[in-house]
Amino acid sequence: MSRLKIVLPPAFSFSTKIPVRINDLNYGGHVGNDAILTFIHEARMQFLGNWGYSELDFAGVGLIMSDVMIEFKSELFYGDIVVASVVFGEFGKVGFDLFYKLEKEQNGKLIVVATSKTGMVCYDYQKKKVVPVPEQAKSKMISI
Repeated sequence: MSRLKIVLPPAFSFSTKIPVRINDLNYGGHVGNDAILTFIHEARMQFLGNWGYSELDFAGVGLIMSDVMIEFKSELFYGDIVVASVVFGEFGKVGFDLFYKLEKEQNGKLIVVATSKTGMVCYDYQKKKVVPVPEQAKSKMISI
């Protein structure tokens, strides 16, 4: 059976720290896969905000997540701090990829917990249709 393999870019332009909350745990006593997706969402919001954007205003257009891939590597537990790193990937006509690396510190080293890639599509929420990536945002992000 083939497995998903995410090839991360060599460097990340942004990172933030997100604490694991008690409600992130599942019945197994560790962070559930749904919470990992929540960490990715939080990291994306902070990443966009760092560049002056949001999912509702990406240089004048909205963003919608079209797909997500997550590769789980290690467990997280209550009290862990997630170091979430994000970087832009390839741009297309109406969207782009974002890559994520979630890590935790353990014994003085960073351990990869999960890697992820999301496909983001530019969207006009009023017209309910896909729109091109704004050149202003694309040129700004490519220079990062």
